[in-house]
Amino acid sequence: MDFFHEIFMIVLFYGVILPTLVVGKQQVPCYFIFGDSLVDNGNNNKLVTFAKAIYLPHGIDFSSGPTGRFCNGRTFADFMAENLGFTSYIPPFASPNGSDILLGLNYASAAAGIRSETGHHLGDRITFDQQLRNHEMTISTIRDILGSPDSASTHLKKCFYHIGFGSNDYLNNYFIPAVYQTSNIFTTNDFTELLIQQYNRQIRTLYKYGARKVALHGLGPVGCTPYEMSRHSSNGSCVEYINTAVRLFNYNLKMLVDELNSDTSLQDAKFIYLNFYDMSIEAIEQPSAFGFKVVDRACCGTGLNNGALTCLPFEVPCANRDEYFFWDAYHSTEAANKIAARRTYLALDQYDVYPFDIFHLVNEP
Repeated sequence: MDFFHEIFMIVLFYGVILPTLVVGKQQVPCYFIFGDSLVDNGNNNKLVTFAKAIYLPHGIDFSSGPTGRFCNGRTFADFMAENLGFTSYIPPFASPNGSDILLGLNYASAAAGIRSETGHHLGDRITFDQQLRNHEMTISTIRDILGSPDSASTHLKKCFYHIGFGSNDYLNNYFIPAVYQTSNIFTTNDFTELLIQQYNRQIRTLYKYGARKVALHGLGPVGCTPYEMSRHSSNGSCVEYINTAVRLFNYNLKMLVDELNSDTSLQDAKFIYLNFYDMSIEAIEQPSAFGFKVVDRACCGTGLNNGALTCLPFEVPCANRDEYFFWDAYHSTEAANKIAARRTYLALDQYDVYPFDIFHLVNEP
C-alpha cells in the first residue's frame, strides 16, 4: 500500500467507520475502571475527605450536573465508554448496581495511589489494593448472577480494564516531604522502582481475577499542572524535577508492559501503555493545534495560575471552557479528555500508545 493510499484509508476509517463503532455495537461485554481523581465518578462522595467534587461548578457541563467527577464534564473514562459503544456511562462501585455490574464498574477514588499511605493527609480514599478487593467482591457477585465460576471467567476475559495510578504517589506523597518521609528515605529512582514493583504485583492480582485486556494509563506532566506551577515555578514554566520523576515512572511502566506481554504465565493476556505525557506536552506546547488558548492556568481556581486552591464550591469558572486544557488545579477539561480518549482508542500517532491502541486491544482475539 503506497503512502497516499494509506492516508486515504485512515481518513476513510475516521470519517465512516469510527462513527459507526461509537454509536453501534458494544465492543466488549464490560468495562472496569481503576484509578484516581482523573476518572473517579462518585466513589469519594460519601467518604470523609477533602478530595470531593460533588458540588458546582464541577459537572457544570455534564448532563447530570455534579456527580463526583473532577471535571466540568465528561472524564476520559466516560469518553472511552462512548468509543466502546456503551449506551450509558460505567457507574461507580459505591452505587447499588444490581445485575448492571455485568457491564462493568468504576472503582476509582480521588487521592488514591499505588502505595497505601498515599493521599492520607486529604482524608479517606480507596487505595488500589482496596479497589482490587472491591473488584474481588464484584466477581463473586458476577459468579452468582451467571451461575458458575467458568461462566464468570468467560465473561470477564472479554472485558476491557483501564488502570491509572501513580500521579498521587508523587503529587500527594513523595513531593510533600513535610508530611511523608518517602523522599527522605528513597532516591527518586529507588522510589519509582518500588512503585513499579508494587504495581506489577497488583496488576498480576487483577490478572488472577480474570483481566485479559488491560490498558495502563501513563502519567501526564504533573509538573505542568496549575497547582505545581503555582508552588514551584517563578517563570511560568513547568516544574522540571517533577516531570523528570514522572518520565522515569512512565519509562519503567512501558518496560513493565513488555515484561507482562512476554510472560508466558500470563496466558491470553494483552497489556498496552497509554502515553498521556507526550500527548499532554504536545497540547501544552502547541495549543492552537488542538483548539486550546489557555494551557498555563486553570479554568476554575484561585491564586497564581488559578492553581493555589482547587475549584471551590459555587466558584464562577471561565466561560470558554473548551479553550482551556486544565479545568482546575490538577485535572483536565472535558475538551482535553475527549482528545486523549480519541487518540488512545484509535491512534494515528504511533507514540500515543504502545504496542497498539485500545481499538485493537478489544477487537482482536
